[in-house]
Amino acid sequence: MALNEIQKKAIRHGKGPMLVLAGPGSGKTTVITNRVRYLTEKAGVEPGDILVITFTRAAAREMKERYEQITQAGCNRVSFGTFHSVFFLMLKLAYRYQAADIVREEQRVRFIREALEGCELEIEDEGEFINAVLSEISLVKGEQLSLDYYYSKNCPEAVFKKLYQEYERRLRQTGLLDFDDMLVMCYELLKERKDILAAWQNKYQYILIDEFQDINRIQYEIVKMLSRPRNNLFIVGDDDQSIYRFRGAKPELMLGFERDYPGAKTLLLDTNYRSSRQIVEAACRVICHNRTRFTKKIRAARGNGRDVIIKEWPSPTEETTAIASELKSYAEMGIPYEHMAVLYRTNLGPRLLVEKLMEYNIPFSMGDTLPNLYDHWIAKNVLAYIGAAQGDLSRGNILTIINRPKRYISRDALEGQRVSWEAVKSFYQDKSWMVDRVEQLEYDLMMLKNMAPAAAVNYIRKAVEYDGYIREYAKDRRMKPEELLELLDQLQESASGFKTCEDWFAHMGEYKEQLLLQARSRNEKGFGVSLMTMHSAKGLEYRVVFILDANEGITPHHKAVLEPDVEEERRLFYVAMTRAKERLHLYYVKERYHKRQEVSRFIEEVRS
Repeated sequence: MALNEIQKKAIRHGKGPMLVLAGPGSGKTTVITNRVRYLTEKAGVEPGDILVITFTRAAAREMKERYEQITQAGCNRVSFGTFHSVFFLMLKLAYRYQAADIVREEQRVRFIREALEGCELEIEDEGEFINAVLSEISLVKGEQLSLDYYYSKNCPEAVFKKLYQEYERRLRQTGLLDFDDMLVMCYELLKERKDILAAWQNKYQYILIDEFQDINRIQYEIVKMLSRPRNNLFIVGDDDQSIYRFRGAKPELMLGFERDYPGAKTLLLDTNYRSSRQIVEAACRVICHNRTRFTKKIRAARGNGRDVIIKEWPSPTEETTAIASELKSYAEMGIPYEHMAVLYRTNLGPRLLVEKLMEYNIPFSMGDTLPNLYDHWIAKNVLAYIGAAQGDLSRGNILTIINRPKRYISRDALEGQRVSWEAVKSFYQDKSWMVDRVEQLEYDLMMLKNMAPAAAVNYIRKAVEYDGYIREYAKDRRMKPEELLELLDQLQESASGFKTCEDWFAHMGEYKEQLLLQARSRNEKGFGVSLMTMHSAKGLEYRVVFILDANEGITPHHKAVLEPDVEEERRLFYVAMTRAKERLHLYYVKERYHKRQEVSRFIEEVRS
């Protein structure tokens, strides 16, 4: 690709700090690799003096390969690495750490699971809860926050503090460190040992950073130390594509770069080589509604294309049927399925679509593991009720439902491998109110016995008051009940497609098989239509892109309440839109689960 004048200017930048704002499809990898080449071949910089930092190993590998291609250098001394690999090298040389000293993910999970044993906390979704707590621990470390003033999003402060302290104790006890420790320890090492800092400053005289908008505070502090006193810091990124605030990324660090480095030069790579003019302009109409950003004007090198298609569908069923049909039409026009993608906000989004693609025999691959709705603990509770109504009175099955909602029935009342309601009533013979509860449960199971699947789910939610149990559980866990109630809505929606529970259960088995097949073929690149979350689509491009369910509460997500959260959601939508090269479809629904849905504000912004 021929370089444009602004790219050349960035590549030929001399000494001192520079901020390069690189919009979608503007050739930032080309700029970074060619700058490294310029430094070594034209500016007389020793290859060993250059450090290129990326956020993922795949990006570091791609950058290194691209550099080697354009220089024909089989082996060179330029350092390409991730933040963690670079910082771990420093710790390795200072403290003799080895790869075996890095805690494995399963060990981290085990530490939290064992710490939970002493906590009085009702947790149904243990795996999900542990992952959420580990993310919070990472945030506290990365932001160097005080535990005394930290407000947990997942559990009471006293519980979080205990889990955090026990996790840290286990790490120290086993002599292990996690990825956040690498950053903290590296920061402390360079701060306390001026001699070690000086050695690294002397080694890495030119530092280039890709995807700078994803940097967190401690990473930035280390980079600032390393780049002194020369400050040959070349940072490339796009504040409009910063979508990882939940991981600690701080786009405001990029926005404050010129303040930290008053002499810094700034360039905007303003040409999008990926998308048509209509797609670029539509995306820009959305992102310009964000206030906290660098103002920029992006133009499309490809020129005119097709208009962005915006369409409302009566329900998700019509929406997914239309997508399946249109994917087939594009394939018949000669566009390979591999060049098409459907993007969605969360992993809850594509279940109906997956079922529709299976029905249409359209090949697809998933960028993320799709959680099986029917394996979720909420679904298991509902299915256990239906199973009990149809005669499964095994102790294990009844234990699943007996106190969901709370009936305060003791496990001791359930004797033997098969539960006898008469025996349970006998256990509570001197407590008439408990006998009433058991009889009410018996009555509910009798009512459920001959119901169609959707009616059964509805009865469990409303008459058995399972929805009330979910609201109470969400309150204890500091979750929004809407997230869990949506799972029940999805379950009810799935059930409505079947007349008998036997047919519904058979469908669940087929669906599970398909997901297992997907999991096995996930590593096969270029297989069928790509289905993935908006987050996973970052950095990718497709000829045709569909954005699913552009409704309020989905995108922007209902969790986004504060203005910075809404701006992050808008950036995510912008990233999704700018994956499209030729055709972009933005779809939303009028009704979901028999409730009226609002069109996303982002759609209105595209139209403005």
